[in-house]
Amino acid sequence: MAIRRDDPGGVRGRPGGAWTGKSVDGKSVDGKSAHGKATHRPADRHRPRSAGPLPATEGAAVLYGFHPVVQALANAERRLHRLLATENGAARLVEALGTLRIAPELVRPADINRRLGPDAVHQGLYLEADPLPSPGLDALPADALLLALDQITDPHNVGAIVRTAAAFGVTGIVTTARHAPGATGVLAKSASGGLEHVPFLVVRNLAEALIELGAQGFTRIGLDSEAETSLDALIPRRPAVIVLGAEGKGLRERTRTCCDVLARIPFTGAIRSLNVSNAAAITLYALGRR
Repeated sequence: MAIRRDDPGGVRGRPGGAWTGKSVDGKSVDGKSAHGKATHRPADRHRPRSAGPLPATEGAAVLYGFHPVVQALANAERRLHRLLATENGAARLVEALGTLRIAPELVRPADINRRLGPDAVHQGLYLEADPLPSPGLDALPADALLLALDQITDPHNVGAIVRTAAAFGVTGIVTTARHAPGATGVLAKSASGGLEHVPFLVVRNLAEALIELGAQGFTRIGLDSEAETSLDALIPRRPAVIVLGAEGKGLRERTRTCCDVLARIPFTGAIRSLNVSNAAAITLYALGRR
């Protein structure tokens, strides 16, 4: 599938269409001809044009950076709307995936900066796509392992938790519609592609969700730095849900009362607390060993 860099009608690339890195003049995004030979192109004629400050598609999730974008493109469940890429960024995608599901619009790095801000590490890639569907609590496997987030609002922390969850094979992450960041932007970048592998189970009320999970046979383990039970004393069984509280506040009182057991990480040093994403990683590793 060919695209024109100067034709706005060809920018969106028709989600579902294939793109292999060839432009309308037979040259690839890396500046070589279809036969692999380097080409000498007039600078103005073939230089990517500015995309302009267009808004994101309404309701779309914004993903940027190599790992989030390449994982989203590889996920057939993601409905894609628009892909902006520098020439180097597009070349990396083709190298990683071969044929792309959507044709990129070739732009300068500054065009992506205008959409994300100058501090975003986008690596020349910007994707707008539909959010992934949220499964219901009644559609979980019998051996499910969940994380539940109690008003953790920092998108960097939630993204890091998602990345950790993907590494340890977590079934899903329970979060609330309010007091939680959306699965887009900074969170998606911090998750480094983990969003494509660990679904969010969005609920109205966390305590009510924990009660429902308890009725389904889930062991509900609340992580609490002041708990009497040490994490290494637990012998967990599945299905299980590990409940994490916000840094500083910890678990809210009603959330605590909905847990079957409260456990602490057995620290041995002078500092007795960790970033919540680090605490999640330690807990998943410790419980996974048993």
